[in-house]
Amino acid sequence: MTQELSSAAAPDIALEREVAAMIVNALNLEVKPEEIQAEDALYGEAGLGLDSIDILEVALVVSKRFGFQLKADSEDNFRIFASLRSLSEYIAANRVK
Repeated sequence: MTQELSSAAAPDIALEREVAAMIVNALNLEVKPEEIQAEDALYGEAGLGLDSIDILEVALVVSKRFGFQLKADSEDNFRIFASLRSLSEYIAANRVK
């Protein structure tokens, strides 16, 4: 039973890789998806360095692929887009498809 609980809390590495590839493709980044670390910042100068326009593009791609809306005015956006891992966890919890 403990193993089931720990595996449920484990990050979904396959989803993280898929989301990293989506970000790279959507924004035509000059970085390979596998080079994006799960805990690196997505927004701002640290990490990937995305700006608000980039985040909107990623939100659109995520909405189309996973079937739910990310609201531009959501107070949770800084938390959701904090890292590849936080975005992937949010997608896993809210995806429709």
